Amino acid sequence: MRTSRLRQSLPPRFPLLLRTSLGFAGLGVGSSVCGSGVVFLLLVLQGIPHDVGEHGWTMAICAAAYTLFSLLAGSLWTALLQRRTAVWFLFDREPSEDEVRRALRIPIDLALVSGTLWLTGSLVLGTLAWVLGSVWDAMGVGLTILLGGLTTAGLTYLLAERLARPVMTLALKARPADGTVSVTVLTRLVVTWALASGVPMLGVLLVVAPPNLGSGDPTPSLILLSAIGLVIGAIATALLARSVASPLHQLKVALDRVARGHTDVRVPVDDSSEIGKLQASVNDMVEGLREQARLRDLFGRHVGADVARHALEFGASLSGDVREVTALFVDVVDSTAMAYQSPPVEVVRKLNRFFASVVDAVGTHGGLVNKFQGDAALCVFGAPTRLADPATAALQAARSIRDSVREAGELDLGIGVASGRVFAGQLGSSSRFEYTVIGDAVNEAARLTDSAKKVRSRILASQAVVEAATTTERGRWRRHRRLQLRGRQQPTVTYTPTA
Repeated sequence: MRTSRLRQSLPPRFPLLLRTSLGFAGLGVGSSVCGSGVVFLLLVLQGIPHDVGEHGWTMAICAAAYTLFSLLAGSLWTALLQRRTAVWFLFDREPSEDEVRRALRIPIDLALVSGTLWLTGSLVLGTLAWVLGSVWDAMGVGLTILLGGLTTAGLTYLLAERLARPVMTLALKARPADGTVSVTVLTRLVVTWALASGVPMLGVLLVVAPPNLGSGDPTPSLILLSAIGLVIGAIATALLARSVASPLHQLKVALDRVARGHTDVRVPVDDSSEIGKLQASVNDMVEGLREQARLRDLFGRHVGADVARHALEFGASLSGDVREVTALFVDVVDSTAMAYQSPPVEVVRKLNRFFASVVDAVGTHGGLVNKFQGDAALCVFGAPTRLADPATAALQAARSIRDSVREAGELDLGIGVASGRVFAGQLGSSSRFEYTVIGDAVNEAARLTDSAKKVRSRILASQAVVEAATTTERGRWRRHRRLQLRGRQQPTVTYTPTA
C-alpha cells in the first residue's frame, strides 16, 4: 500500500528521468574505468615509465587517486551543468530558451567534461612521470593518457546522444532549434572516424616510430591497439548508423503515407542536427498540406466540389463559356409565414434538413448546387462539369427532392426545371467573384417554381427539358398546360410528373 501511494505521489516523468540519469552515470563510470584500464595496460605493455624505479608504486597510487577524483568531479560537474534540465523535465513544465539550449548541449557537455578531466590527468601524471623518471617517460605517459581521453570523450559523445533522446525530444517539441545547430552530422562523422581509425592509427605510430617510447616489445601493444580500433570502431559506426538511418527511415515512412494522401502524419523531432531540421521541415510541410486540404474542403463546401476543381484548374480569373445546361430551381412554400410562426433556430433547422435533401439528390445525379438563396436553391446540371444527359439527371433529381421532402413532412416546396444556353463562369470583380450561371434558362426555372407551388405534384418542367430526356424518363412525365411566365413573351409548355 505504501509503495502504491509513493508511486502515485511521484511526478509522471520520474521513472524516465531516473533511467536517463542512471544511464548517464553508468556511461561516465564505465567509460572512465574502461579507458583507465586500457591506458594502464598499454603503459605496462610498453614498459612506461621505466625510469621511475622504486617510485612505480607512487605513480600507481597517484593514478588511482586521480581516477577516483575524476569520477567524483565529473559526476558533480555534470550534475551542476544539467540541474536546470532535470527540474523542468521532471515537473513537466515549459522550458525556457536557456534550458532548451542546455538540454540540446548534453552530449557536448558530457564530452567536454570527460575530455577536460582526461587532459588534466595527462598533464598531471605526465608531469609526475617527468619528476620521478625522465622526459621520455613524461612524453609516453602523457601521450598515452591523451589518446585514451580522446577515445573516451568521443565514445561518450556518441553514447550520450543516444541516452539524451527523451530529454532532447521534449526540448525540441517545446522550442524548435533555431538556425544554428550545435550538433551536426559532420561532427558525428568526424568523431566516428577518429574512434574507428584516427586514434588507433596515431597510437600505432607512437609505438613504432622513433624515439621508440617505452622499453617493452611493441607487438602486444600493436595487437591491443588493433583490437581497440576494431571494437570501438564497430560501436561508433553502429551508433552513427542508428542516429542517421533510424530517423531517415521514419521520414521515408512518413513521406510514403503523405504520398498516399494521409495528412495526419507527424514525425517526432528528436535530433538537434540537420536531421532534426529535416524532421521539423517535414512536419511543417505536412501541416501546410493539412491546412491546404482543410481550406480546399471548406472552399468546396461553400461553392461545391466541381466549382472548386474548376477554380483550381483555371485560376482566379473572370472567365467562363456559353454552354447548354439544365437549371433546377427549388423554393419553400409560404416561408414568410413559417418564419413568423416559428423561432429562428427552428426555421434554420428545418431549412438545413431541407437543403440536405437537395444537396444529396443533386449530387447523386451529377449536378451542382450553385447557390442558396434564403429558402431557395439554384441547381445546375451540365456546368462546370459536362454531363452526357443533363436533362434526365435534372428531372430525376427533381422527383427525388420532392419525394424526400414530402417524406419528411416538415415543409412544402415548388420545383422548376428548364434547359437552355447560359453563361457559366466566374462573375464579379478581380478581388471578389463567384461561379454562377446566367441565362434565360435560369430565369425560366425560377418562374416555373412559382407556378409549381400551385400544382399538386409540386414540379413543373419545360417542354425542352422533357423532350431532351431519355425515353424512360419521358414516360414518367405528362403534359400540363401552357403558362405565360412573367417576363417572357412566348408561353411555355410545361410538364409535370405522372401520379
